[in-house]
Amino acid sequence: MLENTGERIIPKVMKPTNGMLLEHIARYYFSTPYCNGRVLDIACGTGYGSIMVAKTRKIEVSELVGVDISVDTIEYAKKNYFHPKVSFQQGNALDVALKEEIGTFDTILSFETIEHIPDDKLFIQCLERLLKPGGTLVLSTPFGQGRGKPSTSPFHYHQLSEDEFLELFDSFYEVQYYFQRGVTIEPKRTGVSYPIGVVVCKTRGS
Repeated sequence: MLENTGERIIPKVMKPTNGMLLEHIARYYFSTPYCNGRVLDIACGTGYGSIMVAKTRKIEVSELVGVDISVDTIEYAKKNYFHPKVSFQQGNALDVALKEEIGTFDTILSFETIEHIPDDKLFIQCLERLLKPGGTLVLSTPFGQGRGKPSTSPFHYHQLSEDEFLELFDSFYEVQYYFQRGVTIEPKRTGVSYPIGVVVCKTRGS
């Protein structure tokens, strides 16, 4: 059994009404219409979301690869979640050799990951390299005080401000921003406070 640090989502030991679990599930369901062809779930964690996507998009998705930096987490995913189109492997998104190991993808999912990485701009560049021309990135992150400033979470290097988040995807094409509060993910509404940002964007086609 994995250590429950409070940061990792382990559905099998969490109450179905757990707010953090419901928020994560909502992001995966939100992403499903964008998932086609080869899909990468980067920082896939325990693997429950990868399986959700594969089951929901069983016709549209040809293969889904779940990658996480934690060996223990990947072993847990392999033992607890199975789907014929899904595979799990240990890897680091910042490793330049990762592209040679796993190839490129039509869709990349990156939920609540970028705040765990000191260089968020480098992380985005690495994801771009893993996307095929015209590929789609769906990414989320919690808002905070900004780049290089303290975060309330001991697991986060920092949390981007909303403005920093909006500026991070200038190199992409067809960029659409959404905002999450609880299980609701929607375009920004005036007067509503959103703790989490979500982006859907594409690389330019060949």
